[in-house]
Amino acid sequence: MKRLVLLAGLLLFGLTACKGESTGPTSTPTIPPTTQPSLTPPPTIVPTPTPPRVIVQVPGDPVNCRFGPGTVYEKINELRSGQSMRAAGRNDTSTWWYVRDPGNPDGFCWVSADLTEVQGEAEQLPVIAPPFVTVTKVDLRVEPNRVVVNCDQFPQTVFFEAQVTTNGPTLFTWKWEASTGVTSDIGTLVFEEAGTQAINEYYRINAPNEYWVKLYVLTPNEMVEQVNFPVSCTP
Repeated sequence: MKRLVLLAGLLLFGLTACKGESTGPTSTPTIPPTTQPSLTPPPTIVPTPTPPRVIVQVPGDPVNCRFGPGTVYEKINELRSGQSMRAAGRNDTSTWWYVRDPGNPDGFCWVSADLTEVQGEAEQLPVIAPPFVTVTKVDLRVEPNRVVVNCDQFPQTVFFEAQVTTNGPTLFTWKWEASTGVTSDIGTLVFEEAGTQAINEYYRINAPNEYWVKLYVLTPNEMVEQVNFPVSCTP
């Protein structure tokens, strides 16, 4: 009987010890919520207006395509019958179209509205200002281009001529300068249309030397042309 009581006491002691060592339920770690970055709305994109598609066609005889909107401007190209091209603009009276030059993919020229037919909303084309006219070429020469005389035949006179070409109507101004230090007054010449005009000047040479004369183009754009001429003499 004592043995049964002892065994029961040991069993009760073991159960009590197991209860003392047990721990409560394991706590789950708290994960802080992820902060979402604020989203900036994308910028508003304003669509670029699509330029109107306007086609210019040559219905009859070939027509000239010019540097500017008028017959006073230099001819750049000739458009053949039946040829068509894309228009990029017009003048303020819609009497000339600014079109892509078929002979130069990167270039443009002007064609008369009276001599062409238009497909599309031509009134929606932007107005293009007339181009800036320039002097495109200067041919300068001296006469005589070489002077050989007796040393007692000075002074000698030499003459200069410049053939000046512009690509449209403009006011052309210039001046001459010689290696002797002489400078002319400013000259003025009106170009009523594209083309070539001549200007002349002369100087007196008093001794043998190597001479030059310069022509300064002042307007509509700046250019400088020079011609040299030797002068020698024999005793």
